Amino acid sequence: MSVQQKVYNRLPNFLQNLVISIFNKRSYKKRYGGKYSYYKALQESYQDLSYAELKAIQQKRLVDFLQYAVNNSPFYKKKFEHLTLPESPDQISRLPLISKEEFRSNVNEIYTVPAKGAFSGKTGGTTGFSLEVRHTLDNIQERFAILDTFRAKTGYVLGKRTAWFSGKSLLTKTDIAKNRFWKTDILHHVRYYSTFHIKTEYLTHYVNNILKYQPEYIVGFPTSITEVARHGLRNNLSFPKGVVKAIFPTSETTTPEMREVLERFYNTKVYDQYASSEGAPFIFECSKGKLHLDIANGVYEVLDKNDQEAESGRLVVTAFPTHGTPLIRYDIGDTVEKGNETCDCGNHNPVIKTILGRIDDYVYSPENGKINTSNMSNTTKGVHGMIKYQAIQKELNKITLLIVTDKKLFTQKDLDTFIENWRDRVGQKMEIETKTVDDIPVEKSGKYRMVKNDIKHLID
Repeated sequence: MSVQQKVYNRLPNFLQNLVISIFNKRSYKKRYGGKYSYYKALQESYQDLSYAELKAIQQKRLVDFLQYAVNNSPFYKKKFEHLTLPESPDQISRLPLISKEEFRSNVNEIYTVPAKGAFSGKTGGTTGFSLEVRHTLDNIQERFAILDTFRAKTGYVLGKRTAWFSGKSLLTKTDIAKNRFWKTDILHHVRYYSTFHIKTEYLTHYVNNILKYQPEYIVGFPTSITEVARHGLRNNLSFPKGVVKAIFPTSETTTPEMREVLERFYNTKVYDQYASSEGAPFIFECSKGKLHLDIANGVYEVLDKNDQEAESGRLVVTAFPTHGTPLIRYDIGDTVEKGNETCDCGNHNPVIKTILGRIDDYVYSPENGKINTSNMSNTTKGVHGMIKYQAIQKELNKITLLIVTDKKLFTQKDLDTFIENWRDRVGQKMEIETKTVDDIPVEKSGKYRMVKNDIKHLID
């Protein structure tokens, strides 16, 4: 434990809140200073452009970005040495794909900036893959401008009362003893709720506090925000309409079942978005509920197992605001499904049907193949008293389902329905074991994993 952490732990709660506020003020000065206003105005100008105009911006940025990577990254200089660089997004398949393992193994050669002066961040390690990426100050400011432009459509600006559920570890033993599972940035009106203590015995305190706090916006891990919402609904509680203006999930896939619970308890709309800590470009949900690819800030490819363009498959990204650690044809580890829909929201970026989630987040059935998290979310349909569950697969022909239930509501009939729903997905041959537990802990990152798959190496 660092000296700073020891000092923080000894401070009274109001001073801890002040420390957090001062720390954030310094961080925000970097994020919202410099060229932030320029990037914000630029992103706002993109909102009304035609598809052809957006494609023209994408093409120019791609050419400039590739040249920058070749000139500044030893890895890409060598990798592309004998290749003709694409002059348009349609030619991007000229370049080789970069897997996560290749990226991790060569990251020191991929960097274009030294560690000193760069903004470093570690990617999530919930699937065993973690690395440090470096961002330039310009890229940090640009990415926040992109995100803020999206959120601003609902009226959000920094300073509006916000409840934030993220992987920040801010609580002390005293906080837990006092059933206080949050800290508050008093300068910017942000209350940070711990995602490490989302347990049945604590949920009432979360619900009571967030109802009292009355946030206008809620941001963070959807699994944690949903657990609070479920507990509130079980106790016949919900927000009055108009209090919460929007929910912005981050870092995890928001399933249809989670969305329904979130919108019912908080009495507002969910506006989903996708990016990554490595710097993958954004996918935004619009006011009509459609997911738009942000092509002015990156190139997106959807590839099948043979690396060919497909309607549904692996998402491969080239992200323009990643000059410190360039992402070029990076196999991000998620799957998406294209759509042929159009949208009348006014945004002319292409629409995709859905983000299916991480490739690693699946249960494998020898009978039916891979079942992703979106498919799993419906296994609770018709089940009462289910608080949460986790699917663990350590053998090809067996899954173990850890379940946390409300003992007053959950019956044998509910268990039978839950297992039957799983049978519909994995088939009749697979062994299904269920274990009732008091709680399912989150990962070190503060995220909750619906699936733990330990047999990926056995599957083609």
